[in-house]
Amino acid sequence: MSSTKYDLIVLGSGPGGYVAAIRASQLGLKTAIIEAEELGGICLNWGCIPTKALLKSAQVFEYINHAADYGITVKDASADFTGIIKRSRGVADGMSKGVTFLMKKNKIDVIKGWGKIQPGKKVEVTDSADKKTVYSFDNIIIATGARSRELPSMKIDKKKVIGYRDAMTLDKMPKKMVVVGSGAIGIEFAYFYATMGTEVTIVEFLDRIVPVEDVEVSKTLEKLYKKAGMTIMTSSEVTAVDTKGTGCKVTVKTAKGEETLECDIVLSAAGVISNLENCGLEDVGILVDKGKIKVDEYYKTNMPGYFAIGDVIPGPALAHVASAEGIICVEKIAGQNPEPLDYGNIPGCTYCSPEIASVGMTEAKAKEAGYELRIGKFPFSASGKASAAGVKDGFVKLVFDKKYGELLGAHMIGANVTEMIAEIVAIRKLETTGHELIKTVHPHPTMSEAIMEAAAAAYDEVIHL
Repeated sequence: MSSTKYDLIVLGSGPGGYVAAIRASQLGLKTAIIEAEELGGICLNWGCIPTKALLKSAQVFEYINHAADYGITVKDASADFTGIIKRSRGVADGMSKGVTFLMKKNKIDVIKGWGKIQPGKKVEVTDSADKKTVYSFDNIIIATGARSRELPSMKIDKKKVIGYRDAMTLDKMPKKMVVVGSGAIGIEFAYFYATMGTEVTIVEFLDRIVPVEDVEVSKTLEKLYKKAGMTIMTSSEVTAVDTKGTGCKVTVKTAKGEETLECDIVLSAAGVISNLENCGLEDVGILVDKGKIKVDEYYKTNMPGYFAIGDVIPGPALAHVASAEGIICVEKIAGQNPEPLDYGNIPGCTYCSPEIASVGMTEAKAKEAGYELRIGKFPFSASGKASAAGVKDGFVKLVFDKKYGELLGAHMIGANVTEMIAEIVAIRKLETTGHELIKTVHPHPTMSEAIMEAAAAAYDEVIHL
């Protein structure tokens, strides 16, 4: 056993960990990062990036199948499922190599192996050869991420009952799939497989799909998904999965009684669970509550020198949140005075087709909070750019405080809205009012004009409705 001392060690190299390590290096801290698998973590290798590659292939296939709508004739188009999976893995591999380059560029030591924190500001790393090495640090950031949550009624066997990692590397396209859970992961995979030709059924425990979104967004997506041929079962619960035989028999409890669904694959997309096991938290005395590490607004745990960010702490389990937390945490460690993260202004994006993007309060939440509201809504069916592009489904909905004109929330469903939401996040950060937004000239023709038009609709000044 040997010992090496660092100003900062980061445990985990996902979008929280590697971003924190780079910022630490920029601030002059001697930094190392510990990773048991691939650099980039789940996001780059098994989450955000490769799933978007799959979704792009599905979107291209969808365009081809509707080429006649654009005056183009395409004959005998077919999807090469194996080729699509191969492309997705290639994109992920390229991104992981990019993180490797960034580590070298920023002179960050990469330590391969399983890290386990110890008292006295030490971490023990066990490599693939079972060799153990101890490193010392002044500060450590725990950024070990999360994995698929396994429900008692659905034990993941990686063959018939799968999680999101398995859904990206199936050997062949299933004929029938049951997707359990309609958050971002479930909805995105439902779109991908349905577009590829799989018969998809979505089972959601709550009373609507994408339940964290505004009700109108949920209703619109459900309507479009049903039109695309998917079956949607809300207020429903999977109570058992029988994997004997060639396929799966899924027992679903609904308001009308029990139903049995037959399929090839069950995708468990019922959320994620933090990776806290075998990290040494108990040995150090770090407080954990409800499966999350307790931290302050600068991500310090109850033990000096031990910090935590990302999916292991309370808050949205999103890559961009982990990255922001990592930067704030490191800047505080380095003696700067960063502003604590505003969790009320975090954008959420779902990359199905049409896309979903939102930030801030829904209309229902704003009413619950006691605000008197102005609601502005602009449909993409009235957008010149959307009509020209053939993507008229969806809308932009803005929720304003009637008294002060504050933009409380924005909710969008439509093409490219995941790119448009950043404007709203900036507007809210700058405390821009509804009238100021109306007077902000947007380029024509663009999808983003719908934001200006929705603001105008809230104040009875809309032009194109």
